[in-house]
Amino acid sequence: MSELVEADALDLAHYIKPGDHIVMGQACGEPSTLIEALIAQGKDIGELSAFVASSFSGIFQPESAASFSLSSMGAIGALRAMTKANALRVRPVHVGQVGPLIEQGIIGCDVALLQLSPADDDGNHSFGLISDHTRAMVERARVVIAEVNEQVPYTFGETIPASKIDVAVPVSRTPVEVSAAKISETDEAIARHCAAFIGDGSVIQTGVGAVPDAILRQLADRKDLGVHSGMLGDGLVELVGAGVVTNALKEIDRGVSINGALIGTKRLYDWAHRNKAMRMTATRYTHDAGVMAQISRLVTINSAIEVDLTGQVNAEASGAAYMGGTGGQVDFVRAGIRSPGGHSIIALASTAKRGTISKIVTALNGPVTTARTEADIIVTEFGAAELRGQTLAERARRMAAIAHPDFREELEREAHAIATRGF
Repeated sequence: MSELVEADALDLAHYIKPGDHIVMGQACGEPSTLIEALIAQGKDIGELSAFVASSFSGIFQPESAASFSLSSMGAIGALRAMTKANALRVRPVHVGQVGPLIEQGIIGCDVALLQLSPADDDGNHSFGLISDHTRAMVERARVVIAEVNEQVPYTFGETIPASKIDVAVPVSRTPVEVSAAKISETDEAIARHCAAFIGDGSVIQTGVGAVPDAILRQLADRKDLGVHSGMLGDGLVELVGAGVVTNALKEIDRGVSINGALIGTKRLYDWAHRNKAMRMTATRYTHDAGVMAQISRLVTINSAIEVDLTGQVNAEASGAAYMGGTGGQVDFVRAGIRSPGGHSIIALASTAKRGTISKIVTALNGPVTTARTEADIIVTEFGAAELRGQTLAERARRMAAIAHPDFREELEREAHAIATRGF
């Protein structure tokens, strides 16, 4: 039976030992009250390490390093400030690998800190806003401490019985929200090119942010779209309400949008509450190659920091600045290009830093997140370069054509050199 502890009476030293490894719920599923307590009390416990896959709360600040050593799969969301301060250790793993790594003990999980919804009539709590590797945390941890937030929606899919919770901390606070980004003319242009590859009956995977939101706005005239994604934002609500997303033609999970993380605002959370048209699942399902192999017309949409002329994608770092992460990109890229009638789209603006830097480059300034052998369609505001099956010379020509005109001449020279060499 769970021990019920009020937030202002929570003494983590009763449950956490010096040297423990802690894993926290991520994204909008962050247990904010528990994280704040850990930051306040961790330094007195000593030698703690913690893992969080992503963070949008802004709770983690460089001074948090005095309480515990923090690692993550990337500088995703508000964690970028931690990398700038050299206060974050980056583990280059796909989000779909995090659960298995916890299960295997490679990512240590002595203590799991979760945010859950209130229990249903049978005593089961839903994982609410995040399901990805939460089950693996619960199964591996010595101690499960759950922030039971009455403002978290009860979502169908992954649940946990109260008997699995060691310490329950009841709270009522607004969950972490991520407001819609302002959509620019560049975002709209990128979205129009992406939307051309999404037809009636397509099943979409996308992230959150200005470009994904802009793409969803372009799909209002489509019919019977489906959803199989690692994360979803507020844009989904409009498409479902308009009857565009029905999931009626999917080979599996008909009538249901499959998702692992809700990243948005109260509007999305209210829509998701007890909504049987959406199911929250672990990454072993959302990101699994065998599952996605059963889906035709799957169109996956991901982003990048830069792409080179041959189609290599860097979504992680630029020089000494770590700016992103591997996330689920590779899993979904591979699924999109293998799906009958499907596509994999990498969408990015052609420039950065107010147009002073080209994001279409001759050589990457950071690691290769997605190999050129997996490249399908690269989109900027200047068009779409279809790379699948093309020679290196043809790829370079097509990539130069979608670069910003200010950088196109230099890129065309390199494309010519590739054509001359043949590689």
